[in-house]
Amino acid sequence: MESVLTALSTTTEAGITTSLAVTYSVVAGILGLIISLTYMKTGTKISKNFARTLITLPILVCIVLLVVNGNFGTSIAVLGAFSLVRFRSLQGSSRDISFIFFSMTIGIVCAIGELALATILALVICIIYFVLDAIKYGATSADEKDLRVTIPENLDYSDIFDDLFEKYTSSHKLLAVKTTNMGSMYEINYRIKLQNEKDEKKFLDEIRMRNGNLTVICGRCDVNEAEEL
Repeated sequence: MESVLTALSTTTEAGITTSLAVTYSVVAGILGLIISLTYMKTGTKISKNFARTLITLPILVCIVLLVVNGNFGTSIAVLGAFSLVRFRSLQGSSRDISFIFFSMTIGIVCAIGELALATILALVICIIYFVLDAIKYGATSADEKDLRVTIPENLDYSDIFDDLFEKYTSSHKLLAVKTTNMGSMYEINYRIKLQNEKDEKKFLDEIRMRNGNLTVICGRCDVNEAEEL
């Protein structure tokens, strides 16, 4: 923190020329483009607008820090107000939030004139993202699926499908139960692994026969899974 404040004060005393500010901003934009490409290449849920925002965010952060004339506290307060716009308009996943802080950090480092440090930092973090994506760190098994079943309130959900799970799945786990339709129905969420993918239709058909042909949803874990920070 002291080094950042010193760098900002030194930059302010020396004066920032237009050409120098443009240089800092251009470097911040290029690094923002690298961050945006990393975001698109290392994830399955990609937002076009968010990918574009990651390019412009480091530039905006850099410009704000330069325009505020080295007042570190004021500049951070302004950037905090800007970041609230994203979080208030749409709840972001932990991955989105990490990329926002990543972009803001690069913008701050560029604003203090440490372009080499900003470049090294951006490349190292991007490489970490690619490595984690390549080794599937923290990812669930590709064979696991989420199963959501709706049943009437008069059925006991505790063991209603146990025999079907024993017949068609190699593993199953109850994740959550919630009431729907004004409390007249239950929605049960399971994490399952089928013994044979070809038996999925038979499995779902038998569930529908037991739950009164109400809604049954079976899909990949990353489709239904909500991310929290």
